[in-house]
Amino acid sequence: MNSGIGHGPTGTARTFRLIVTGGGTGGHVYPALTTVRALRARLAATGRALDVLWVGSTAPDCLEGRVAKEADIAFESVATGKIRRSANPLKMLSPANAKDMARVPLGILQARRIVNDFAPDVVLATGGYVAVPVGFATSMCGRPLVIHEQTVRLGLANRKLAPKAARVAVSSASTLELLPESVRATATVTGNPVRPEVFTGHAGRAVQALGLVGRFDSRRPTVYVTGGAQGSEQINTLVADILPWLLQHANVVHQCGPKHVDALRARTAGLPPELAARYLLTAYVGAELPDVLALADVVISRSGAGTLAELTALGKAAVFVPLATSAGNEQWHNAKQLHDAGAAVALLGEATSQALGDAVGPLLTDPARRAQVAERARSHGQRDAAERLVSVLLEAAAGR
Repeated sequence: MNSGIGHGPTGTARTFRLIVTGGGTGGHVYPALTTVRALRARLAATGRALDVLWVGSTAPDCLEGRVAKEADIAFESVATGKIRRSANPLKMLSPANAKDMARVPLGILQARRIVNDFAPDVVLATGGYVAVPVGFATSMCGRPLVIHEQTVRLGLANRKLAPKAARVAVSSASTLELLPESVRATATVTGNPVRPEVFTGHAGRAVQALGLVGRFDSRRPTVYVTGGAQGSEQINTLVADILPWLLQHANVVHQCGPKHVDALRARTAGLPPELAARYLLTAYVGAELPDVLALADVVISRSGAGTLAELTALGKAAVFVPLATSAGNEQWHNAKQLHDAGAAVALLGEATSQALGDAVGPLLTDPARRAQVAERARSHGQRDAAERLVSVLLEAAAGR
């Protein structure tokens, strides 16, 4: 087996062995990858090596498989079962659910072979359907399991695995009171690991890279609008509805997604020249994202766990438009937690252009209000979340 990330001879005392599992979405995958890199650095500082294996889905295009390959991490797959949830319990008894759940025992058998063969010091599970068979197999093999939850409420996979885990790492202190009492003794707040490059941004680089010199007004705050890599039609529409008003108060960088850029360009073509100069429409923000975040005074976005982790770690004032179809309505709960703490503004009711304007307006016109929200956001952030989670992994491996 190719052991992946830098390692010494298999079986030596200097090599720490880790299985990581989690996938399906970036919210599960990227915190795991960040933690692997932090663990490798921690071990290297003490002269030890890391031997790591990622166990993911059998889907040929699964995100975790692509990420593991790019990071030179060994990868194996197991069968998984997806539960299609519904408010109506009878609809849960669907043929598709029955077929998928029948795959779980197979996945556990496959995972048990992998765990036995690899003999990890500890297993890290970050959620997603693939974590279930690997987590159960870890317990059967008597290896320590650490689960990490990115959202305020435990996801379905982590709810199933929490009673079997040696340690339960959560991203928010408010999660602790939601845990079953039997699980709280093993729980600790680490925060949600954030990619270190997010902290390297410089506003001046964004102005240069995006061609904003002489266009943006430095006397006005800058708003960064994003719906994720693919964009959000809902957010794009809400922002377009209030754009002339918004540009009277702010510069705007609008990352709309490749599928939406032509329609938005046509819709905003009639902006007066003095407003159009302060509006940058782009399909995608890539390597320059840290610089764009450094430039932004206010961010309008979804409220996925990764987004919240980055914005709170950076201390950014934000207006959240939760994705209504997120599993377990997790984005609404994520946003509400910060909204109630005065650490963000969230559209928790009907998302209308009027509601968006009412939410973002005070952050643009009142610098003291904006600074207060940003400071409260920073107080909820955990810049060292990856290091905290690494400590939990090492403690679990040592039986502490």
